[in-house]
Amino acid sequence: MRDTVDPDFASFVDARQGRWLRTTYLVYGDLQRAERVLLRAFTRLSMRWPRVDDPDVFVQRLLYQPALRPWNRDQPFQGEEDAVKLALAELTPAQRAVLVLLHLEELTEFEVADLLGMSQPAVHAHGMTALSRLRTALGAGDWRDAT
Repeated sequence: MRDTVDPDFASFVDARQGRWLRTTYLVYGDLQRAERVLLRAFTRLSMRWPRVDDPDVFVQRLLYQPALRPWNRDQPFQGEEDAVKLALAELTPAQRAVLVLLHLEELTEFEVADLLGMSQPAVHAHGMTALSRLRTALGAGDWRDAT
């Protein structure tokens, strides 16, 4: 067991933990669960730190793939009154994950497909459906209805 923390690992965690906690919270809809998932991901990364080629991708897979598992049916954003969070709660876990990765993490559809283990057309379909449902839930309507 190591007595000290690798300074590169510590700066990596320090630089990314705030952003990833926010995005993980939006995917799971539960702050405590988001904190647990993020801590587990950083713990697993710390054990493999010298051998991981791309630590960002390693952590992102650990953060977002569990949200897509069939037994992950927790009701997100319990007790929230914020309209955006309530609209996000209406999306499926896959739609929330794709939406967050595309628009907050600013990944491409191909990067999201690789991270989540989906095809690019599936990511595109989830993203379009999520945006449409989010706009409808927020009262913006469907952009195709505009004249």
